[in-house]
Amino acid sequence: MKDDNLTPLTLLFDRCFEPGPRDSAHQCLIKRDKKTSTFYLSLTLSPSTPDEGKFLLAARRYRHGAHTEYIISLDADDVSQGSNAYVGKLSSDFLGTNFTIYDSQPPHDGAKPSSSRASRRFASKQISPQVPAGNFQVGQVSYKFNLLKSRGPRRMICSLNCPVSVEAPIDKQMDNAKMMKSGSLNSDYTILKNKAPRWHEHMQCWCLNFHGRVTVASVKNFQLVAIMDQSQPGGKGDEETVLLQFGKVGDDTFTMDYRQPLSAFQAFAVCLTSFGTKIACE
Repeated sequence: MKDDNLTPLTLLFDRCFEPGPRDSAHQCLIKRDKKTSTFYLSLTLSPSTPDEGKFLLAARRYRHGAHTEYIISLDADDVSQGSNAYVGKLSSDFLGTNFTIYDSQPPHDGAKPSSSRASRRFASKQISPQVPAGNFQVGQVSYKFNLLKSRGPRRMICSLNCPVSVEAPIDKQMDNAKMMKSGSLNSDYTILKNKAPRWHEHMQCWCLNFHGRVTVASVKNFQLVAIMDQSQPGGKGDEETVLLQFGKVGDDTFTMDYRQPLSAFQAFAVCLTSFGTKIACE
């Protein structure tokens, strides 16, 4: 039963920030508009009609000198940090290999927003009026350098603030978090890495099994699994469970499938990092 006092924007906010299902994956579609540098995320309602989805989030890419920022909004027509529909952003370093994910709402009690000028300037978000809006760091994504310029897919590692519903001990996950460049993350973070593809001799390419959800070869395609403690029973098997996969199906169309513990917002932010050239990684 829905609360009559909740606005459509609030309901959409809740849908985008709740974890995905545990035993299956939400199937989504990302459409890119190159002219406006805008990306639209929708939830697929039926496998037979993937284009007829329910809108979830939009993101627009902005250039700030050598840095890139993606502003993420609940409003497809108002993708700006000053909008009441603003829910977070993604910021990259000048190489486009390290990204920081920011949520407009605190991930836990006592969380402090970043001290950036933007977070101080825009504090009028009304989706959750009892909580002041800001920019709270909730994740990082890093792409590893390919120093030898050898052939192969991109390698990435993600650290995301989300419920630890996978069976990895939290102290192990915190040890893994130290691999991230900042080393300053101090909450319940789930660590993900890209699933290693296999070399296909006949096709002479790297391959992953996307179970028909990806149809176009691209360096952007990836699957992410949780880094597990191999000393724990079942750890190896759990590391085979794909929590997020992203891949190309058309010139400007991509599939995104995610499951617990990730939310649509987190999954979308991670997928946005795949866009753009990464010379040092390819």
